Amino acid sequence: MISRRSLLRGATGLAVAAPLSVAASRPAAAAGASVPTTLSSIRGVVPSGVAIAPELALTHLSVTAGGSVRLRTRAGWQPWREASGCPGGRDGVAAQPRMLIPAAGALDYEVRGEGVSVVEINTVDGPTRTVAARQTRLPMAVPTQMCPQYLSREAWGADESYRFNDDGTPKLTLGFFKVQTLTVHHSGEDVPVTDPIAHVRGIYYNQAMTQDFGDIGYQLLIDADGRVYEGAYSDPDKTPVFGPAPGSDGLPLAVNGAHVGGFNGGNVGICLLGNFMQAPPTAAALRSLKVMLARLAVTTKLDPLATTEYVNPISGKKATLATIPTHQDWHRANPDAGATLCPGDKLYALMPGIRKDVAALTKKLPAIPVR
Repeated sequence: MISRRSLLRGATGLAVAAPLSVAASRPAAAAGASVPTTLSSIRGVVPSGVAIAPELALTHLSVTAGGSVRLRTRAGWQPWREASGCPGGRDGVAAQPRMLIPAAGALDYEVRGEGVSVVEINTVDGPTRTVAARQTRLPMAVPTQMCPQYLSREAWGADESYRFNDDGTPKLTLGFFKVQTLTVHHSGEDVPVTDPIAHVRGIYYNQAMTQDFGDIGYQLLIDADGRVYEGAYSDPDKTPVFGPAPGSDGLPLAVNGAHVGGFNGGNVGICLLGNFMQAPPTAAALRSLKVMLARLAVTTKLDPLATTEYVNPISGKKATLATIPTHQDWHRANPDAGATLCPGDKLYALMPGIRKDVAALTKKLPAIPVR
């Protein structure tokens, strides 16, 4: 049974018999011609140790944290995967983490653990919607090599209906706060991300709908090719992250996200797609990460090498940590943030050098033009 919540997102029927076409979504979304509607089936708690036939062709499974999953493909049963990744959450809202597992080509799946809840997701085979936006450059007057390719929410196919209740009212009241920190994450999948645009749509659905964040939790995302994706919705203009009006000091205010539970206000989250426990990010991803951190630091007048006495403007929760921290640094600074290995050992080890490179770039790059 396909859930009412998915509503097929405007579909007139569910084409589950069509072959999975993961590679096909990249040029469509990147060119801006059309993007597929995300399809889903909420299976709820499924029995442990039983092969389950999916109700739709899979690109992803959303699984409650603590469980593990294995997939059966045409090559047979694959190894068990822990439901791991980057946990997030909104300030002041308790939620059970759900992890997104790429599952393209799966014929069946099996879970291990008690009380494991599953949502089946397909981000590539739904009916298409026409979009006007195209892959472009960020609105930054800098040399091309310092300006990563950029996909707005419209370009990667964000379904804006996820941000609204069935009666049309917004799920969230957008908040905008002075930027205090710039936090680095990884998305944490233990398999390669072969279609990053479709995967961003999967992250969006998992966070906005299955975890009820009301939106994607990160303000920006970066794929292995160095493309930058607009994350959380801020306002209708073409500049991501920042809201429609500056603060009292004249500096832009960042939209509130949902990437470090309890410590989001004034904290911009940048997520690199992938799992960096065993291998570091690509050179292209690291280059874009440094450029974006530098542009954000210049724009908000943050010192990339400094330490910040962070105070959550919503709750008053405090933490003392690097101005450019990683997700796991928040837990070290304040246990209320929750334990995590994000952004992975190999990326974490690079952070001292990343901060130094970002500091050097801030002397070369102008601020992001914000109205």
